[in-house]
Amino acid sequence: MINLQNSTPEEIRQLIREGNLKSPTSGMANGFLQANLVVLPKDMAFDFLLFCQRNPKSCPLIDVTDAGSFTPVQSAPTADIRSDIPLYHVYRDGKLTETLTNITELWNNDMVAFLIGCSFTFEEALVNNGIPIRHNDEGINVPMYKTSIPTIKAGIFEGPTVVSMRPVAEKDVVRAVQVTSRFPTVHGAPLHIGNPESIGIDDINQPDYGDRVTINDGEVPLFWACGVTPQAIAAHVKPPFMITHAPGHMFITDIKTEEVGVI
Repeated sequence: MINLQNSTPEEIRQLIREGNLKSPTSGMANGFLQANLVVLPKDMAFDFLLFCQRNPKSCPLIDVTDAGSFTPVQSAPTADIRSDIPLYHVYRDGKLTETLTNITELWNNDMVAFLIGCSFTFEEALVNNGIPIRHNDEGINVPMYKTSIPTIKAGIFEGPTVVSMRPVAEKDVVRAVQVTSRFPTVHGAPLHIGNPESIGIDDINQPDYGDRVTINDGEVPLFWACGVTPQAIAAHVKPPFMITHAPGHMFITDIKTEEVGVI
């Protein structure tokens, strides 16, 4: 059986490319940066680039391809954006119309791909500090929620911030903030701690994306800005066409996690 935790990014991408891996990527290729994907036509790319610049907590940019290129040359020069993610979502006029394992047939020379840092990247550091990752322990996807926190508008792009949630023991909350603050390229410190209603989440047991996880007595929900935010933006502003990763199904780069640590 393949040890996905200790596999290299190229080994993971090869499994995905061959259709042998279709699950969420949390816990895979430990030590390497994972990324969210957004693909847009060239005429919307500048607006989205500006959106990422104005909303770095939700959309910390890792790489941007040239128009028509499916190779992220800065982050994984042997990869193929069209085939190296387990599941893709296709949005047309803001509606999710297709979930695919390969987008090669949809690709054309007008497309620009954006890779956005993912909080799966810092989970290994949390575990190394004695803070368990509940969704991994339960074998499910991380819970994600639309919030009442607005993003900063750029061009056509605006809408709600999405957050991911991990329950943390009260005694470990400060440490979790310290650990994740080291990695601003993958969302950094939590955006919110504690009461979910304060950020517009009415029922923490009903995530908008991903799966419900157990929150035990003595644990506090911590909410990190999430790279699924562009998918909520798509539903809000209804761009004619957008491709993203399916929530939890990330692109694994060749960038080592420690290379993006700042402390």
